[in-house]
Amino acid sequence: MAIYIRVKRHKTTYFIQCDPTESTLDIKQKLQELVDQPTNNQRLTLVSTNEILDDSKTLAEQKVENDSIVALTLKKDDNEFEEVYIARVEDFTSFS
Repeated sequence: MAIYIRVKRHKTTYFIQCDPTESTLDIKQKLQELVDQPTNNQRLTLVSTNEILDDSKTLAEQKVENDSIVALTLKKDDNEFEEVYIARVEDFTSFS
């Protein structure tokens, strides 16, 4: 059964079609072409629980369900991962 997850980073959202039996690494491989970053430079965090997803575990094992929001962070030059940042609509719309 196919599900969709929303992978967000800054102002960008990627809608990824996947299967609950796929691993986190499988999702990173799908993202690799979209973000032009190798899988080892990506970290995925389930927003609802703030848990970092384990590459070797399946989405189902980590309670990632249809329409889940997953934050993508990338490794910086100092080899540390950036902080999770997902822009909210209010951050870039004005009501003037």
